[in-house]
Amino acid sequence: MEAEIDSGVFDYDAYPEECPLLHEAHKDEQEIGCTQDEVEQNESKCCGFGKNKVLTLISIASVNFCLMACYSILAPFFPNEAMHKGATDTIVGLIFGIFSLTALVFSPIAGRYIVHIGAKFMFVSGILISGVCTVLFGLLDKASSGPMYITLCFVVRTFDAIGFAFSSTTSSAIMAQNFPDNIATLMGVLEIFTGLGLLLGPPLGGFLYSAWGYEMPFFIIGGLLLLMVPLNMILLPSQEGTIFKASFFRLLMLPPIIMSSVLVVLQACSVGFLDPTISIFLKNQFQLKPKYIGLVFLTLSATYAIGSPIIGYLCDLKPNLRRPSMVIGSLMSGICFCMMGPAPFIYAHQQLWIMVLSLAINGLALGFTVVPIFAEMLDTALQNGFEEGLSTMGLVSGLFGSMWSVGNFLGPTLGGYLNDHLHFQWAATIQGSLMLAVGVIACVYYLKDAAQWRLKRESEGTRERTKEETSDETAPFILSHIGVPHHEHQVFLSTHPSRCEAGEPAQSSTPSSCR
Repeated sequence: MEAEIDSGVFDYDAYPEECPLLHEAHKDEQEIGCTQDEVEQNESKCCGFGKNKVLTLISIASVNFCLMACYSILAPFFPNEAMHKGATDTIVGLIFGIFSLTALVFSPIAGRYIVHIGAKFMFVSGILISGVCTVLFGLLDKASSGPMYITLCFVVRTFDAIGFAFSSTTSSAIMAQNFPDNIATLMGVLEIFTGLGLLLGPPLGGFLYSAWGYEMPFFIIGGLLLLMVPLNMILLPSQEGTIFKASFFRLLMLPPIIMSSVLVVLQACSVGFLDPTISIFLKNQFQLKPKYIGLVFLTLSATYAIGSPIIGYLCDLKPNLRRPSMVIGSLMSGICFCMMGPAPFIYAHQQLWIMVLSLAINGLALGFTVVPIFAEMLDTALQNGFEEGLSTMGLVSGLFGSMWSVGNFLGPTLGGYLNDHLHFQWAATIQGSLMLAVGVIACVYYLKDAAQWRLKRESEGTRERTKEETSDETAPFILSHIGVPHHEHQVFLSTHPSRCEAGEPAQSSTPSSCR
């Protein structure tokens, strides 16, 4: 054996018992080797833009657009229509809010059982339910005023929310599974279509309502959503995942997840707050017609749609920008709400251009906060022991959806109540103050967490240097014991620095995608 070592042609596989460490290292290097073609193939897979993934992106983007258009068409005309049917401001807020309350319950359920039921089946079923309910909502003006009309509004909105929860939760999980290295970027791209749905829904709803009456907005947008059912059955590839046990509440109890969830709730609350309040304020204060009220809503959706993909790309390029982006968005949003009224203590006159500018900046603020949150929550879950796969992505998506639904329930409900009792100026000021407070708390928490992380890294670095020093001292003795000449000690140690200490396979410079 010593002669073979001296000649440089030592057969590592011939002496596995005498030299187990060198034998394992040689075996490891053989197993992880791959050709240049394999490297290029693996890199192309990592890019995530194969045929099936392009179809997946098109499918989910189209559904996002239709779902958000269905959700947003009510804002310009429904509050006033409901009041003519006997509903108060508070009841109108609850009708908007019941949608989010139902989604709050069913989003985590959808995330938990996404692999059991099947992602594609759940996605398409949700589209079908939501489309049918949208069409039915257009028939509610035929109901008699009072309790009957109000009850039917609650029932139809509840089932509509179940379909929405199934589709939206599944779509986020599917996107995370298909584009794991570009989550924030692709979520930002999807927000273009979400923003377009929110953007076109109010003006389209206001125009159709003014031209043809109450039913037409729901029939057209609901019919478009129903058309998505057969298209997505054809376009969307099958989505498979491994079932494993994971606790939704264990995920929710992680401190970074709690902070992210609070930010999601407050941002969703800010969006939901506008639905039952701003249309009434614009009509009473500036005598705007429904179609012009829809154009005011357009400013928030437009800036959100334009800014989201840029924000997502930057957060994927520099993941350490996620948390600062979330804090900045929360603070910006708080300032915008204080300016919408404007706040009584600002002593400024109510002007339409201030309202429009505040909504436009708030759209950017919404993108700064919401776009990075999903990737941040998913990274936190994986770092805390959750297995990578569709099940974990479903849990994170369900949590995100449920927290968004909490905010969307509190926003219209609280907004309607405050608008009834304190008027719009004070209601918007209270909402803005909450956003500012949470932004400050998030800033303090993230700074503290970053400091703790740096201390932990420094401590781990000290322990690693100690291990390397110990390895350098013990490895020559082991190598000499099995017959390796002294002049080859340094060659072995330079390629296998920790082998003799831990008995682990050597690290290779081969790309990780080939392992």
